[in-house]
Amino acid sequence: MTVASAADGGSTALPLLDLSAGEVRRAADGWHAVLRIGAVDQRVWSKEPPVLGSPYVAELPFDGDFGARAYAARRLWRAMNGRAPGPPFHTLSKQRRERLSAAIRALDAHSADGSYRVIAEALFGKRHIPDRAWKTHDLRNRTIRLVQGGLALMRGGYRKLLRPGRKDE
Repeated sequence: MTVASAADGGSTALPLLDLSAGEVRRAADGWHAVLRIGAVDQRVWSKEPPVLGSPYVAELPFDGDFGARAYAARRLWRAMNGRAPGPPFHTLSKQRRERLSAAIRALDAHSADGSYRVIAEALFGKRHIPDRAWKTHDLRNRTIRLVQGGLALMRGGYRKLLRPGRKDE
């Protein structure tokens, strides 16, 4: 979420909460801050260095991520006003979390030069892996798909985890 200073006097922007030096970082693209409000960390980005006590507004571009940005801005506003932030934008199902965990484990083993058979034994147990007919076994195909899924995550696909599934995808 982008945070900009509310320079005009008529704005009803809220002041940014006090930040300690350890919670603000300068980067090539601007300033990143983590606001600890209650038990929740809120992350904000600003083009300019934050000024303590200065009022701020959220700038939200009308792009493909507008819904997620607006939801995050509302959660921040609610937290700053002492209200419960509400539920997360979207959650992953237990099955999806388990598959992602298996894909990451498969990627780790693959990166350590493990064969598909060794990876399958680690993921599914050695007793489930046949001595014969390994080349046509379902667990071999599942293992290959998990490694491919882990590689896709490593190549930037992890960003899709931040967005809810869309009907057109």
